[in-house]
Amino acid sequence: MTLDFLVINTYTANTLGIADISIYDTNPPTVTSPSMSFIIPGYTTPVVLPFTPLSFNTYNSLTLGLSTSGQPLLPLPDGVWTATYSVAPAQTNFVTKTFMRIDIIQEKYDSAFMKLDMMECDSAIRTQSKVTLSTIYFMIQGAVAAANNCAVDTANKLYVQADNMLNNFIRNNCGCTGNNYVINFY
Repeated sequence: MTLDFLVINTYTANTLGIADISIYDTNPPTVTSPSMSFIIPGYTTPVVLPFTPLSFNTYNSLTLGLSTSGQPLLPLPDGVWTATYSVAPAQTNFVTKTFMRIDIIQEKYDSAFMKLDMMECDSAIRTQSKVTLSTIYFMIQGAVAAANNCAVDTANKLYVQADNMLNNFIRNNCGCTGNNYVINFY
């Protein structure tokens, strides 16, 4: 038996999708106590939940214990997550992965990007905005790459820097003079 899983994009900040891609000795698999454990950014105590083998499992703020019944689902936090899939005996049959959730910052980035063509800026300022958004995008992707390679500190630093730049960009409704483009690219 070889345990493995994929984190699947659900295209919403409210859910997390995990697909089981394990290779089991029997079909259907005869495993005992399949579970998925999460260490959620901002929390130290792992959340352990049932996991359905050979299936697509979805989790949200209610199932993860971040909200209570009757409340609307909350966006799941961005940041480095640690997920461990295990079956009994859990001490020897498990696989752990770290990954960076970027759904909240991605929604914010998408909104800023969509405003780019609608801004009434001159050509140099519009070009500077594209350069700034490209820089932010590369920082977000760098955070994802760092998390995928267990470089948690680097991932967090890149994420925070991208988020600060994005907030500044949005706050200034273009927020540039065109000087960076003129100096570095013209």
